Amino acid sequence: MNHKKMVESLLEGTGIGINGSNPCDIQVHDNRFYNRVLTYGSLGLGESYMDGWWDSESLDEFFNKIFSTGIENKVRNWRIIPYLLRSVIMSVGHKSKAFNIGERHYDIGNDLYKNMLDKRMVYTCGYWKEARNLDEAQEAKLDLVCRKLDFKLGQKVLDIGCGWGSFAKYAAEKYGVSVTGVTVSKEQAELGRETCKGLPVEIRLQDYRDLSGQFDHIVSLGMFEHVGYKYYRTYMKIVNSCLKDHGLFLLHTIGGNSSAVATDPWIHKYIFPDSMIPSIKQTGASIENLFVMEDWHNFGSDYDKTLMAWYSNFKNNWDNIKSDYDERFYRMWKYYLLSCAGSFRARKNQLWQVVLSKNGVFGGYNFR
Repeated sequence: MNHKKMVESLLEGTGIGINGSNPCDIQVHDNRFYNRVLTYGSLGLGESYMDGWWDSESLDEFFNKIFSTGIENKVRNWRIIPYLLRSVIMSVGHKSKAFNIGERHYDIGNDLYKNMLDKRMVYTCGYWKEARNLDEAQEAKLDLVCRKLDFKLGQKVLDIGCGWGSFAKYAAEKYGVSVTGVTVSKEQAELGRETCKGLPVEIRLQDYRDLSGQFDHIVSLGMFEHVGYKYYRTYMKIVNSCLKDHGLFLLHTIGGNSSAVATDPWIHKYIFPDSMIPSIKQTGASIENLFVMEDWHNFGSDYDKTLMAWYSNFKNNWDNIKSDYDERFYRMWKYYLLSCAGSFRARKNQLWQVVLSKNGVFGGYNFR
């Protein structure tokens, strides 16, 4: 069986055709594509797209079908084993690598994120329950977090992985709390300090392992994915030590349906180096005997809408930033956003907000 027929065989039953007329079909421009994807799996699929060897009119729906049928697990090769072993052998999440993600992802240009995100520059999943657009969805998410933690005027809040200061600014302005935010991105820290000027907000360029002090509440939005499975327990111990006895901790993180010790090779190489999506089991083990789980909220399907809104902004505003990037970057970023949208649409990935207390909320945790 030749390579093309092998790929056709893998696609049987998925609803995806080769050179067909459906939006989710793939259009192959270079026949080397077939060997590359069979040899390198997801890494070959992504790189061959970046190289222009294939296209799909609806890349997000292509990935929805791929992930819904699980055929990505059937295409594995010894050539990608080094990427899988690296997470185990090289201690992903080690302190010596703490600033890598900042330099390689978050520092690639504030203008890129300004043209892609909402007006507050929130780079985590929005809450679309009653929202009509991305700005409303992100503001609803920020307010949801504040209400779940029941902020009171004058309280001290720690924001681990504060991004460009969007949550810190919102919480300080709307709820009158003082916020200490930490990030490993120089670009985020500089812009965040400028954005939050005049407010009771301090933004530090700092690894979470160097945190100290006591806070009434702690929040972490979209940072746990960079911790690494070997350090989940370390992370939770530090949060526990910084949280006052009657405080609450809200963890907002992408979650996986099964436990993993490595990330997708393409995502690792091009988008989020050394990232890792935690499972319920891994998260549960990390909080055992440290916290009481008060609430676990899954709104993973909202990430599909968020990513599609980000892609729409990115595509529509490309002319504003393309002088700083090239066509290969455009295809890489499009692939990143739409493949992730497909993964959430297929419910392969989830989005969790977990509320934790140190000793249990007296009378029970009630959120309305």
